[in-house]
Amino acid sequence: MKIFVVSDTHGNIDEFISFAKKLDRPDLIIHLGDYSEDGYEIEKRMGIDTIVVKGNCDFLDKRKTKEEEILNLNGKRIFITHGHRYHVKMDILNLFYRAREEKADVVLFGHTHIPLIFEEKGILFVNPGSTSFPKGTEGKTFGFLDVGKQIERKIIKIK
Repeated sequence: MKIFVVSDTHGNIDEFISFAKKLDRPDLIIHLGDYSEDGYEIEKRMGIDTIVVKGNCDFLDKRKTKEEEILNLNGKRIFITHGHRYHVKMDILNLFYRAREEKADVVLFGHTHIPLIFEEKGILFVNPGSTSFPKGTEGKTFGFLDVGKQIERKIIKIK
């Protein structure tokens, strides 16, 4: 299953949508919050099922969007969160422990605006960066996962 992972759009989704439409169509989009309403708008405009969790800037969310989700795909357990509740700007230790509690194979998180992919003790962590206000040197980015027996993963730079 091919998935685009988006985070920290902060009201700026046009550039992402325009770029994403040029790529092979994913089966699913996951929006990791800030702004959760953008996730619903992406779903509407692209016509692709979208899972949305809320972030620290989504206090006006009227849809009762969840703060976390667990997704089971092709035998993989995916933990979805914005990350702010786990203080991911400091380190990922709290997030790692939560992932272990959830028996997650994959953790998708945002909040830092910095793209990152790494594995720790058998758990894959993916932060897609930000499509609006990137930090670091990568520029505007989002994530791509292809979840099968193995998990293909990469960060895609919006050009």
